[in-house]
Amino acid sequence: MIEAGSSEADEQAARESRYRSMPESKLEALAVSAILEHRRLLVADEAVYEEWTRASADPSVSDDVLASLQDEYLARQKKSEAQQQELSEIIDILGYVPEVPLDDEK
Repeated sequence: MIEAGSSEADEQAARESRYRSMPESKLEALAVSAILEHRRLLVADEAVYEEWTRASADPSVSDDVLASLQDEYLARQKKSEAQQQELSEIIDILGYVPEVPLDDEK
């Protein structure tokens, strides 16, 4: 949970204020863009996770490489979490989840 006086709470409040002042059409476009970005991040995160898993099973891979892959995966998870929080804020203010085509429907 975010503490009331933290800079993260201040940033969140500023974003929410900015989102609330946006017209619905711009907010919907922002939500669609954030959903597409979230999908992209998930695919990239999965690729790093699979590489880390494969490397963990290979005894010839050095501990440094494993640590690097783990650090990369954890950093990506942190970034995805922040992006998911922002997406959630946008959708909460919008009041619905807009339709977003699947990647193969473009």
